[in-house]
Amino acid sequence: MKKITLLSLFCLIQLQAYSQCNNRYQTEIFSSVNITTVNYSDVFSDDAHEMDIYMANGDTVTNRPLIIFHHGGSYYQGSKSNPGCVDFCTAFAKRGYVAVSANYRLVSLLNIISFLANHSEQYEEVLKATSDMKSAVRFFKKDFSNGNTYGIDTNAIFVGGISSGGVTAIHTAYIDDITDLPTSPIDVQAIANSLGGLDGDAGNNGFSSSVNGIVNFAGGIQQLSWIDNNDEPIFSAQGDNDVVVNYNCGPGLNNPSVLDLCGLGEIHPICDNLGVINQSLTFYNVNHGWVIGNSQSEFIQAIDSSSNFLYQLLPCNQTTNFSENFTNKKRLFKITNILGEETKKRFNSLLFYIYDNGSIEKKFFVK
Repeated sequence: MKKITLLSLFCLIQLQAYSQCNNRYQTEIFSSVNITTVNYSDVFSDDAHEMDIYMANGDTVTNRPLIIFHHGGSYYQGSKSNPGCVDFCTAFAKRGYVAVSANYRLVSLLNIISFLANHSEQYEEVLKATSDMKSAVRFFKKDFSNGNTYGIDTNAIFVGGISSGGVTAIHTAYIDDITDLPTSPIDVQAIANSLGGLDGDAGNNGFSSSVNGIVNFAGGIQQLSWIDNNDEPIFSAQGDNDVVVNYNCGPGLNNPSVLDLCGLGEIHPICDNLGVINQSLTFYNVNHGWVIGNSQSEFIQAIDSSSNFLYQLLPCNQTTNFSENFTNKKRLFKITNILGEETKKRFNSLLFYIYDNGSIEKKFFVK
């Protein structure tokens, strides 16, 4: 009887949350989207600072969540038109989001060899990309103050990306102060200061760069010490055989000359220990190749799982127990299956992770 009550309570919470968001943001409720291309920097007017804004045709809501998404390509290739970005932004716009696929500054083709061999240049490129992502965040906050052309809710701004785009999103949110950056053996603080500080040099100054969460598809963080208990919620999906961005920790691109990156396998246990709201999706026996878009079943699953994760964080859910019970301190109480029966972690089954603060997370592990 107790197990049935638990399951019934969970279903009731889900139904209440779904109703409170007016049946938006979890599934695709619109059939088509329109795309508007704008320059998001008031300093640079080049193609590197263009973004495509995806919005559903016929959507008249004026307080929608926003997600800004960066493509992959190891910081020297790719664009906002990469299939993975198009597929991601289309899926989220059809759910009711304002979804953005943004270009950012890349290493020039003439400098690729130097970039791949030089840690200082690698730090510089990541900081340029975070600068550009923060400028895009500020673009929408600036627009909000001038009439809210795009109908966003500034309390629901998320950043994300694929591969190096995921790296950028994590660093955009998790490097909190310039003093977090090392000064030895490379003075990364000096590099950041030369680029305009942590907020960067890409413009839209006078507005906050803060965000409300991260969607990380096969990206990583350069230093695990940058994660702290006040950090933003994070969703990650990654293959456990990934060495392009190492699932645990290792040199980027599996190249000893590239800075180390730590992926899902290291990020999320730390988040668990610190009480950072997080959810992870591991694809077992899978490498980096799934990130190319909807042609890969893992990519579709990652979209659905990340959408469900962000749904719990939206302001329209803040009056429900599901979101209220997420705190910065929670410990796993038990795992149950869909029938409410206590179980252990299993593959290819929907599981409910129940925490000691009353929060519940849906998880599905693929093998």
